[in-house]
Amino acid sequence: MNTRQKRNYPARLEGLRQRFERWRQTHRARARIAEPLWSAAVKMADAYGIHRTARALQVNYYALKKRVERKSVVTSGLLEENAAKTFIELPLPVSVDSYKGTSGSCECTLELEDTGGVKLRLHLQGIAAPDLAALCRSWRP
Repeated sequence: MNTRQKRNYPARLEGLRQRFERWRQTHRARARIAEPLWSAAVKMADAYGIHRTARALQVNYYALKKRVERKSVVTSGLLEENAAKTFIELPLPVSVDSYKGTSGSCECTLELEDTGGVKLRLHLQGIAAPDLAALCRSWRP
């Protein structure tokens, strides 16, 4: 980088820029950049922005942007997958009448929210647990 192009970058970004420079000095021109360097570049882009990071590291803006977007898609997909696997069992409240052999009425308020923030609130009376489970599964699959 000549003196005219020299910029003041944050210490972390400057450190990565120097790692890229050392890597370039030990590899032939037009060689593929090592994955650990790309991973570090993606992290820096999250912190300092894609344009600033690409410029400091002298990498293609669109190549870095694609990797940042791919990371975002993978991360959000993992979060959704983990959220879909979460199971919460809601035990039915036991009333004193059920111990005496008479059937008490079951009553509850159920609130559901999907990943997009859409909410559903239901007040239920006299519904059995299997019906409640089926209702939860059918809402926003």
